[in-house]
Amino acid sequence: MIGNCELCKRENELTFHHLIPRTNHKNKWFKKNFTREEMNQGINICKYDCHTEIHKVINEKEMGRSFNTIEKLMRHPKVKKYIKYIKNQ
Repeated sequence: MIGNCELCKRENELTFHHLIPRTNHKNKWFKKNFTREEMNQGINICKYDCHTEIHKVINEKEMGRSFNTIEKLMRHPKVKKYIKYIKNQ
């Protein structure tokens, strides 16, 4: 699917990114602290650029626990720096 990335706003091929990674969905802590609906929330982001970078700089447990909204994700120092960089490409 082609559209505008919810992080960098560039038009690109998009993929759905779970804000709480699917690998965490069966974990007891996540099941206790989030509803199924919350765990299935996500954003459409660049399939290769932004998605790859997010998974490179934040491990999946940290992402699910601390960066599980688009606002929190965009405040992560490395993601913030990357978004600023990629917008100018």
